[in-house]
Amino acid sequence: MDGPAMSLLIVVVSVATAVLLVLKARFPAFLALLIVALGAGLAFGGKPDDVIDSVRKGLGDALGFVAVVVGLGAMFGALLEAGGGVEAIANRLLARFGEKRALWALTAIGVVVGVPLFFDVALIILAPLLCALTLRSKRPIVWFALPTLAGLAVMHALLPPHPGPVAAAELLKADYGQIALWGFVCGLPAVLVAGPFYAWIAYRKQGQEGYVLPPSMDTGMPRQATIGFGVALTAMLAPLALIMIGALARGWPEGRLRDLVVFLGHPFTALILACVGVWLLLGLRYKTPRSTLLKITGRALEPAGAISLVVGAGAAFKQVLIDSGAGAHITAVITAAQVTPLMFAFLVAAIVRIAQGSATVAMVTAAGLAAPMVAAAGLPPAQVALVLIGIGAGATVVSHVNDTGFWLVSQYLGLTESQTFKAWTIGSTLAGLTTLAVAVIASAFL
Repeated sequence: MDGPAMSLLIVVVSVATAVLLVLKARFPAFLALLIVALGAGLAFGGKPDDVIDSVRKGLGDALGFVAVVVGLGAMFGALLEAGGGVEAIANRLLARFGEKRALWALTAIGVVVGVPLFFDVALIILAPLLCALTLRSKRPIVWFALPTLAGLAVMHALLPPHPGPVAAAELLKADYGQIALWGFVCGLPAVLVAGPFYAWIAYRKQGQEGYVLPPSMDTGMPRQATIGFGVALTAMLAPLALIMIGALARGWPEGRLRDLVVFLGHPFTALILACVGVWLLLGLRYKTPRSTLLKITGRALEPAGAISLVVGAGAAFKQVLIDSGAGAHITAVITAAQVTPLMFAFLVAAIVRIAQGSATVAMVTAAGLAAPMVAAAGLPPAQVALVLIGIGAGATVVSHVNDTGFWLVSQYLGLTESQTFKAWTIGSTLAGLTTLAVAVIASAFL
């Protein structure tokens, strides 16, 4: 068996082994990815010391950036949620749009809230609002939920500071300004198709017969917001705006102003400023005790740590592939097969997503495999960003029983498994395919 064929075989077996370890053996994803990285390195004929060095390099390079962004993003979202900022935005948008146009208001809520908050956190926060709307109307809950879920899912898969896009951007060396630009260009049509359009087609004639309020929503009212709408919206969008402006400033003439704007637009700086701003707002203006703020941020870092380690392990696997020369072999095979980096990245992400459920692991795996191809092709920044968008699209499709998001949707919205498949699984697939379609069209014109 020649070099390229053997390289492909090792990669396929490695990915399959990772999936089996996670799904069947119930290994933690972090441990499974490290085992696969070490095994793949040895299978490629690497010396044990060299394989260990590759794993260390991959982990160190990724965690030095990803862990900081994921941790800051988690803290920022937790502080904003604790101050009622998310609820303030939701209430204002609903009041402005009115109940008759609730689909569009909830679409906007999903997009805006989905920028800083993780999908599961945002769903838990907004579920009481969705349930309340259902009880005050004659519509099924999925009529209100689909637009919100589409916005949350697409933003989670395409935009920083979410861990999947951040990790993929680091592996692909993508420009964050381009990611933000094309994330919105490709993501907004996907949100519309998978959200209000799908809800209108599938559920406009259905009522809420037999709907039972989920147990988690039986008691208590959504808490009152303390942070006002304007402040909350500004806080949510400010980090993303800084990152975009910082990316644009890299093309400015050399000088102090350019250096300052680039510094402020770095994801580290932008998120630090956002966290400090919300911390001071809650502490000074709303008199939130420091002990409470520490508890909020401390709890937010718990899942962030686990996510960062999984991302680091995926990066270690990527580094092993690069150091072994597998990336060059895969690039040669894909080039001969005339599969574009964008389509290759989408297919890998979709396969891993369907097989093991985690969008983040799917994005890290796909980015790791696509990185050598992207580097060899010498793609311009916009095309690299579109490859990342394709990865996010693949990591969005076919959410099913091996995805924690599937069960969160089912439990928090009071849906049966069958209802969740019809609403969420189909909706997530529509979102991913629409994102891919727009990215492919955009790529053809660049």
